[in-house]
Amino acid sequence: MEAAGAQRAIEGEKAQRIVDAMRSSVARRGVAGSTFDHVAREAGVSRGLLHYYFATKERLLAEVVRRDAELRLGVLDARLAEAADADGVMRAMVVSLNDLVREDPESVVLFYELFSLAQRNAEVAAELAVLMGRRRDGLAAALAAKRDAGVLVLHAAPEAVAEVLLALGDGIALRLVNAPDEDYAGTLEACTSAMRSLIAPT
Repeated sequence: MEAAGAQRAIEGEKAQRIVDAMRSSVARRGVAGSTFDHVAREAGVSRGLLHYYFATKERLLAEVVRRDAELRLGVLDARLAEAADADGVMRAMVVSLNDLVREDPESVVLFYELFSLAQRNAEVAAELAVLMGRRRDGLAAALAAKRDAGVLVLHAAPEAVAEVLLALGDGIALRLVNAPDEDYAGTLEACTSAMRSLIAPT
């Protein structure tokens, strides 16, 4: 699969409608049920336009996840930038996780649909690995900057800490999105306690 940045330019209002329609379709129907016919109809564009931009459903899925990842990292980066101590850093991550599950469960469903597809499709697996690497490297860079600024101490390399934190967040999000009516304040508190084994005050 070509990298997401190598495909045709997909900026603009129509492109965003296509991405949003695929995102919603996968959350409702799953990957298998999200055909170009469904997405084109819901986005209000021609099926030919989808093929022109993406060529395959997998490329469209990768673009949806790429945009989601960039948006989520942007929000997290902004919150981390405001954190003045280790507790603030951990609070920023827990708040971001809570907002994701409460306000954007479609993003969680989409990620795991693509993850499942990647187990059967080498091209999708390669693209997903790139996207996950960007998430890890972005968070690692933010944590390293806080460490270098004397805000916190990391008990492992920034990349390793970021990988564990993302795995923790992804796993909790998967469980919580399937129980939207539960009060999971205790779960998020336990998540903070777990993070303290990797992130400490100076």
